[in-house]
Amino acid sequence: MVESLEGIIDDVSVQMKKAIGHLEVEISKIRAGKATPQIVDGIFVDYYGNPTALNQVANVMVPDARTISIQPWEKKMLGAIEKAIIAANIGLNPQNDGNFIRLFLPPLTEERRKELVKRVLGEGEHAKIAVRSIRRECIEQVKKLQKDGLSEDIAKDGETRIQATTDKFIALVDQHCKDKEKEIMTV
Repeated sequence: MVESLEGIIDDVSVQMKKAIGHLEVEISKIRAGKATPQIVDGIFVDYYGNPTALNQVANVMVPDARTISIQPWEKKMLGAIEKAIIAANIGLNPQNDGNFIRLFLPPLTEERRKELVKRVLGEGEHAKIAVRSIRRECIEQVKKLQKDGLSEDIAKDGETRIQATTDKFIALVDQHCKDKEKEIMTV
């Protein structure tokens, strides 16, 4: 019984780390006025009938702070890449010069910065919901173990440890959101 409880508590951390990892990926895609290759990470290009990640068909570079340069490995992919970028609706218009596709990031206005902060906080809230959902499921498993014969004191101790882990990960979500908000609001 106690081994099962320890397994549940270990599982809590593993699942919550995955939720934090997902949050990090999502907020890295939100641009903060600086060009990064992660902005185009979620874009898939039609490559001979198969949806393929953009970085699998082209070289994605950041020549300066406001430009993303995309050089396809096959010149005939330029049109497909351009269509995929437009369809992805990332708020950037591709400029095709026949060899490269360039994405120019305009300077962020105060209003746009606030919108981006709202998106970051929304992603943070999704992560918190995921963490709380994991907590709820694991506490239900502990209560099931208690019905199967685990002592009440050990079950309460397990629930307390699960709650402490949850609090730690919620604080981590808040810290990630605060850091990203600071990055976005810095002019």
